Amino acid sequence: LTGAQDGSVRMFEWTRPQQLVCFRQAGNARVTRMYFNSQGNKCGVADGEGFLSIWQVNQTTSNPKPYLSWQCHSKTTSDFAFITSSSLVATSGQSNDNRNVCLWDSLVSSGNSLIHAFTCHDHGATVLQYAPKHQLLISGGRKGYICVFDIRQRQILYTFQAHESAVKALALDPSEDYFVTGSAE
Repeated sequence: LTGAQDGSVRMFEWTRPQQLVCFRQAGNARVTRMYFNSQGNKCGVADGEGFLSIWQVNQTTSNPKPYLSWQCHSKTTSDFAFITSSSLVATSGQSNDNRNVCLWDSLVSSGNSLIHAFTCHDHGATVLQYAPKHQLLISGGRKGYICVFDIRQRQILYTFQAHESAVKALALDPSEDYFVTGSAE
């Protein structure tokens, strides 16, 4: 799966030089993040205008439409994570009201899909990591702060400054004992 500054999103297969599917044409908002869900049957694309779009991967048409498209954040959606069986999605980004980390349910109507919005990270959240064993979300912000959220209780557990500049990367070890942060500095 490839995404570009011009907004295009294309899917390729290892043994074929041509694209299999073009999910988005050039001329859309820049792609900020893309993932497949753990089952490999859906892919999601976040963009610079605050949208998250999700497609079924097994499309036979050359330009399929997303089965879901939400404006998750008013400015940009920088990252997201599929939670559980992909019906629950967490997003990070920048919104005018500082609700910069959100939980969404794809199985309910679009008007009711926002389950919870966390007010955190002045100037926006840049990255997101899901820890399934502990049911935690870890987010990094533009000012170097890290927030850890309990998604079952829908509350912020910890906030601390890890860096002097924007957090650009988060990684979680497989046993979920540690996480690592990387920054713009």
